[in-house]
Amino acid sequence: MANPLKIVVAGPIPRDTISTYENDIIMRYGCVTHPVIALAKLLDAEGVVVPVSNMHKKDEAGITAEFAPFKNIDLSGINTKEDSGTVILLDFKDQNNREEKQLACMNPLRPKHIKKHLDAAVFVFVPITDFEISLSTLKHIKKHSDATIVFDAHGATTAMDVKGHRHRKFWVDRDEWLPYIDVLKMNLEESQCMSFANEYEHEIPSIYDENATEHLDDLAMHVLKKGVSYFYVTMDSRGCILYSMENDQLKKDWIASVKVDKVVDTTGCGDSFAGGLAYGFAKYNDPIKAGQFANILGARRTQGKDWDVFKTAEETEEIRRNSYS
Repeated sequence: MANPLKIVVAGPIPRDTISTYENDIIMRYGCVTHPVIALAKLLDAEGVVVPVSNMHKKDEAGITAEFAPFKNIDLSGINTKEDSGTVILLDFKDQNNREEKQLACMNPLRPKHIKKHLDAAVFVFVPITDFEISLSTLKHIKKHSDATIVFDAHGATTAMDVKGHRHRKFWVDRDEWLPYIDVLKMNLEESQCMSFANEYEHEIPSIYDENATEHLDDLAMHVLKKGVSYFYVTMDSRGCILYSMENDQLKKDWIASVKVDKVVDTTGCGDSFAGGLAYGFAKYNDPIKAGQFANILGARRTQGKDWDVFKTAEETEEIRRNSYS
């Protein structure tokens, strides 16, 4: 019998309080929790999912109960010894835009936190703030493991001030990270934070424009030349762009979104998308399929407030066939 697939999902498990754009209040554990449960349902008896996170001791029972229905979730990566975790308030102004406040911060994930799991097929990192993942951790994986590293740029382009308010930032040291990332994922706003770093000598403009995509090809070429193999840029409800190199030329594939009737809650969509990438690379090693599964998990996350939104591998494959045939 072949060894089961093993996927590590690393980052914070924040205790979230969410005010939706329809004024509903949702309280749950977020970030890492979304892709972990989505992957647990997809892999079932075929594989194991390992959440790696630093948490408050008082949250250990809650997150253990959250994961308890899924027998293929390995909790050995949950660390409460340092008693450091993340607490977040999210206030959605519309279905895509929100104000965030961070009330507590976990200690960064370092090589010691992942050393027991270097046999994983994929590590997917989903930081929400720029201090949560140590670069030394990615370097350690590259040196000691054959795992594919999937990295979400949300954390790298987000900072927290001394009052807990969270703000967009330039990913100024991007070139130190890129050689240690195999699959890089970001949204359009984050791409602008990455593309425009170091370009302004005077006043910094208000950079985000949902229609501004002219920078993407040059950014993709830079990212891929620095060592990233696959670069995904999500475009909200439109889908995502996959960049790669083929015969020393930039290759661009458009992967259309999966249509949904009504958006209930977008919290965790980006994390779920990253989980879909991890599944596609771990099971198929296929960047197009990975993007399709990523779109599906991101879309499914919008469909409700509980974990029933995520489906089995068979059900998800049927969605993929119907959406991409």
